[in-house]
Amino acid sequence: MIKYDKLWSTMRDKGISQYDLSTKYNVNHAQLDRLRHNKNIETNTIDKLCNILHCKVEDIMEHEEDDNAF
Repeated sequence: MIKYDKLWSTMRDKGISQYDLSTKYNVNHAQLDRLRHNKNIETNTIDKLCNILHCKVEDIMEHEEDDNAF
């Protein structure tokens, strides 16, 4: 499972809120909801977030093994 828990702490460290993402950077509310619930998102969204936050992929997401992997 891919988890986006690191995204929220990276955003806090960079001083960027969810409101900023939606208003300044045009990240739609549906994408933010998908991130909050660790649902699938497109890689271009991950790329966009990394560019906005000036960070690496591992600063916003991590893989956690789950029982349903196979």
